Amino acid sequence: MAQLNLKSQLETLVRLQEVDSQIYDLTEEKRAQPLEIEALKNAFEEKKKNLAAQEKGYLDAQKEKKDRELELQTQEENVKKLQTQLYQLKTNKEYSAMLGQINDAKADASTIEDRILESMDKIERSRSSVEEEKKKLQAEEGVFNAQKQKIEQRIKEIDDQLARLGVQRKEILPDIDKTIISQYERILKNREGLAIVAVKNNTCSGCNMLVPPQVINMIQMYERIITCEVCNRILFIPHE
Repeated sequence: MAQLNLKSQLETLVRLQEVDSQIYDLTEEKRAQPLEIEALKNAFEEKKKNLAAQEKGYLDAQKEKKDRELELQTQEENVKKLQTQLYQLKTNKEYSAMLGQINDAKADASTIEDRILESMDKIERSRSSVEEEKKKLQAEEGVFNAQKQKIEQRIKEIDDQLARLGVQRKEILPDIDKTIISQYERILKNREGLAIVAVKNNTCSGCNMLVPPQVINMIQMYERIITCEVCNRILFIPHE
């Protein structure tokens, strides 16, 4: 390949790399967007689960209160039953024993009443907690939807930019030899979207490794494509 031709080819290849670098960065950014949406969605779903758990706690507290009220009703009926039997007893011993049972039943009823009051306090706390959590979740839903919309808008912007860059790429490709393009795209795929790099201060700007003087001389001769011995990227000498 003629000296001037290869030099021109490398200059065109650098232009193509500038486009491809933008394409690579935008593609990576676009790939991350759905993951960000998923993370936001998962965080929001966790908050919904938290609200559901609190709502269940509220319902459980109501059920607990109802169960204790039924228990109290049963105990009060038992006291009435014992009191009815009290007047049917014939001896003082039986009478005293029955009074003891009645007092124990009344004490149990009193304990149940205390538990009902505890349940009522628990219900009130749960209700307040649920109402507060619903307000928070409503606000969080607004934030989630706004963030999701922002990400979706960014994806559309990226698609528009990628479309424009795709057009630019197609305009550049015909000016580069097919063999060079084949080598370039193979490196591009294996080296995270960076196939051709400048030698600056005798160093490969792709991997920061030293480029020997003889290699620099070979690059400047423009007789063939020279690649970095470490990262295998195509090397070129930028013109001041």
